[in-house]
Amino acid sequence: MTSDNREEFLNFIAAKAERPRHQLADHPFVPLNDLPETTLADKTPAELFTLAKENSEAEHVTFKTAATADLPSVLDQMITDKTAQSLLLPTDERIAAYGLTDWAAQVAPRPTYWDPAGSRTENIQRAQDADLAIGCVEFLCAESGTITVATTPGQGRSFHFLPKHYVALVPQSRIVPRSRQAMDWYDTELKAGRLHTSNINFITGPSNSGDIEMVLVVGVHGPIDMTYVVLTDK
Repeated sequence: MTSDNREEFLNFIAAKAERPRHQLADHPFVPLNDLPETTLADKTPAELFTLAKENSEAEHVTFKTAATADLPSVLDQMITDKTAQSLLLPTDERIAAYGLTDWAAQVAPRPTYWDPAGSRTENIQRAQDADLAIGCVEFLCAESGTITVATTPGQGRSFHFLPKHYVALVPQSRIVPRSRQAMDWYDTELKAGRLHTSNINFITGPSNSGDIEMVLVVGVHGPIDMTYVVLTDK
């Protein structure tokens, strides 16, 4: 729906329902409490780190830490452990910021990249064919073990959901108490025009299903496992 026909459509619905239009200006949102802002607000960065680790592992995530100088060797070991024959990387400036440019040029298997200029079909196929994808995310929410990542031209939605194994790189300074702090940041960036995105993904570990005889199965849809690598010097 476009803004051009939105009012016409809403007026039509109100008329059919035989009730007046609800106007937000007449009924502004008034929060009942300040829990979104104050929950875990008293925790130190060290306490948030510990909580993030506990809650991530509770969601079947492998939680690792590394200084950026050690990150190449950590990723090499993961490629070996997962016996990955194909590797997908984002076209993202954070790869260079995390000191991975030289590593990416030499690593085996030779990586493919999410291509901002490529077709949607080609990029989806790259993600689907990848044994291992290494993504750059914005935040890790300590309360739930949730990572957040905005869809960008260099790292589309399918990048995070189709590879066999998924690794998220997140600076320790980006561990926040809960989703409110992450959304406040996204809201600021969007309004300032520094971020352009079609959606923001909140991902809490690999998918789980207990539909079959109440037996929990991890990694039914999307990656069969997830690893968070917290960069301790970022």
